[in-house]
Amino acid sequence: MPTATKKSIPYGQHTLTLETGEIARQAGGAVLVSLGDSVVLVTAVASKRAKPGQDFFPLTVDYQEKTYAAGRIPGGFFKREGRPSEKETLTSRLIDRPIRPLFPDAFYNEVQVVATVMSVDPEIDPDIPALIGASAAISLSGMPFSGPIGAARVGYIDDQYVLNPSKTELMTQSRLDLIVAGTEAAVLMVESEAKELPEEVMLGAVVFGHQQQQAVINLIHELVEEAGKPLWDWKAEPKDQALVDMVTELAESDLREAYGLRQKQARQQRLKEVAAKVEAECIPADAPLGYANQVRNFLFELEAKHVRNDILSGEPRIDGRDTRTVRPISIRTGLLPRTHGSALFTRGETQAMVVATLGTARDEQIIDALMGEYRERFMFHYNMPPYATGETGRVGSPKRREIGHGRLAKRALIAVLPTADEFAYSIRVVSEITESNGSSSM
Repeated sequence: MPTATKKSIPYGQHTLTLETGEIARQAGGAVLVSLGDSVVLVTAVASKRAKPGQDFFPLTVDYQEKTYAAGRIPGGFFKREGRPSEKETLTSRLIDRPIRPLFPDAFYNEVQVVATVMSVDPEIDPDIPALIGASAAISLSGMPFSGPIGAARVGYIDDQYVLNPSKTELMTQSRLDLIVAGTEAAVLMVESEAKELPEEVMLGAVVFGHQQQQAVINLIHELVEEAGKPLWDWKAEPKDQALVDMVTELAESDLREAYGLRQKQARQQRLKEVAAKVEAECIPADAPLGYANQVRNFLFELEAKHVRNDILSGEPRIDGRDTRTVRPISIRTGLLPRTHGSALFTRGETQAMVVATLGTARDEQIIDALMGEYRERFMFHYNMPPYATGETGRVGSPKRREIGHGRLAKRALIAVLPTADEFAYSIRVVSEITESNGSSSM
């Protein structure tokens, strides 16, 4: 019979336990993470080799909640879980952000992390155990990874930081809900919402969370030392310096000319022409796919180096601004005659048509969440169709990015909205991005 390797530490108000070696043994790495009564099984699997011609890192993170975790049977005719909820999508993105930059630049093997919530305490959100489990599972697998990382939720109650506060504390007492993830040496990701706290309190929360999660990082190190698989014998292919020099010679002056064009569409068209010229000169007809990808990567690196060096040397940015100038901003209101409120916000070549609709309490969104049903009186939805960047593409249900950006904007607004007692209406805001050349979520 397989035996499990377990490691535990006190973490906030509960005990954090990492367990491996008994469940999902055919996965590259698998860990059962418990924080109180919330339990998440996290697995990490990587292909042993990259697909021919692969030119990006195909990392997939899937966080999934099972209703049996809360002792419930799914509703509906089929009586089983369906498409991912907004919470599942947001938590998948939450896990992805801090682990993605810790894989090597030239590592193109497919990696999949699956976090399955198997038991849930209504007071303990499974997102922190899932994030810790992802770090542990990847570290156990032996795949190239500059981790592990830790994660912590930080609250702020009675002018004191609180590690991993409960759901009730967050809803009724805490002025802060902040998640921080990082390695031993650095913070990688911060996500938060707060009730108008000063900057020093916010920075202090990040430092506090990073300090507290060091115990988790040490725990993962101990688990890997005892139960980890051998490290992969993986090395990036050496850079072909002769090819780098050829790409540089062919493209450098043309790139300088292209980045002198201030209008986005004209600049992109010129960059496509430069890329076509370089590929025609550098890629033989019988070249393997990997060779073509090298040429494209070297060209991309040359572009990034050019833009960065111009900024550091005090040259104007791509659109002609210096480092202290904000893009031109204009706001028009009342554009749509039959809506409750509308505004067209334009900043440079980024633009959003934003529409507000008021409703009664009967229009509030009912969320059938794993941790218990609740209602939302404020809804914020973000849509970015492909025409916003002059491209064609799929239009339909929101993608992960759109759900994440909508949540980001909602976090920024929710603390300054009037309470239900002051303003009894439900509110829906929809942001339709009509142009994008910069951060449209802002």
